[in-house]
Amino acid sequence: MEHIVIIGNGIAGVTAARHIRKLSDKKITLISAETDHFFSRTALMYVYMGHLRWTDIEPYEHWFWEKNRLELKKAYVDRIDTDAKALYFSEGDALNYDKLIIATGSVTNTFGWEGLELDGVQGLVSKQDLDALEKNAPNKEICPSAVIVGGGLIGVEMAEMLRTRGIAVSMLVREDAFWTNVLPNGEAEMISRHIKSHGVDLRHNTNLDKILGDENGQVRAILAKETGEEISCKVVGVTTGVKPNITFLKDSGIETDKGVLVNRKLETNIKDIYAIGDCAQQREPIGNRPPVEAVWYTGRMMGEALAQTICGNAFEYNPGHWFNSAKFFDIEYQTYGWVFSEQRRKEYEQHFHWKHEDDTKCITIAYHKDNQKFLGINTFGIRLRHEIMDRWLTEEREVYYVMEYLRDANFDPEFYDTYEAEIVSKFNSEMDTNIKPKKKNWKRIFSY
Repeated sequence: MEHIVIIGNGIAGVTAARHIRKLSDKKITLISAETDHFFSRTALMYVYMGHLRWTDIEPYEHWFWEKNRLELKKAYVDRIDTDAKALYFSEGDALNYDKLIIATGSVTNTFGWEGLELDGVQGLVSKQDLDALEKNAPNKEICPSAVIVGGGLIGVEMAEMLRTRGIAVSMLVREDAFWTNVLPNGEAEMISRHIKSHGVDLRHNTNLDKILGDENGQVRAILAKETGEEISCKVVGVTTGVKPNITFLKDSGIETDKGVLVNRKLETNIKDIYAIGDCAQQREPIGNRPPVEAVWYTGRMMGEALAQTICGNAFEYNPGHWFNSAKFFDIEYQTYGWVFSEQRRKEYEQHFHWKHEDDTKCITIAYHKDNQKFLGINTFGIRLRHEIMDRWLTEEREVYYVMEYLRDANFDPEFYDTYEAEIVSKFNSEMDTNIKPKKKNWKRIFSY
């Protein structure tokens, strides 16, 4: 019986295992040194905040794995012998494979600052990071204050977590507004104001110089590079992005760059070895997508695609239109297609931006300045229907069409306030058009 070994039990690896099992009777072994069972990594914050128990973020009952003949091995892979098709573990034992899937995810990215080894310095990527935060910041008496270095999605999650326990939080962001390498300025500035409204001392244009410790090796403060100011803290959250977890592949012969280099079929340069999820890097980027995509959705799609190839149906990874979602304290965020920041905006890309007067809702629509083709949309505080946005992008609709039928795309529950009339009115004013938004039509909506 062919033996499929998967290193990593995150969303990419587990999705691959589940779909291989649906399609075959192959022997499947999942290896992870992190936890006994798969868990929802995006829900880690809610365990610390007390909204969920650990068992609540394990999507499958513990009997699921044996019932579906998915063998689990808790171990750390030290090295791979690709000639012998063998994995060697730090515990001293070994395991042979017929086909190998590398799905080892990401680790916190650091930049060599002085003091990274101190107790209280940590990221927020793994179960071990969650355990460390519970130990380092159980309450405001033990941890009166914390500093978060870097913004982005993980940074704002960590800030929200700590604030729920009354811990004072300072956040160092090197840009002049939050996440401006991703968000257009109007959105970034709104999110900055929202973060500050939750009691976070958000410091723009500020970089970390070094982390200072006490005589016991515990964090006591950080030093800000620009001002030389010491900011007292018991925890330093390093949220300056993530990088593929691939150090164990050194000298394996598997080609790597930032991540494990793969083709569209997610094959590496070594026969019968594949890579998926955060640790995989496309040799040739797909459209505007970055070559490494550290995103839950794409990890799942890679797992589904690779399962087809493993089971004899050669299949290329084709993720379709870009989409993602997140939450910034009370503001939900969605993005479909491409809406680039000012730093990365294409020459042909025009933006229409609307913001509600309460400063917690806005949209930005990107379109081609020459042919008015709809390129993408960001929404904050307004939910959109995925199927409709995907369809409009596929059909290459003009921005005028999007504005006219915008009510169809609204996914907010009945009795929620709606803002399409205001949005279209502003669009008409700026574009000198006379678009009249169509009423929501359920027959039309369900035809998408």
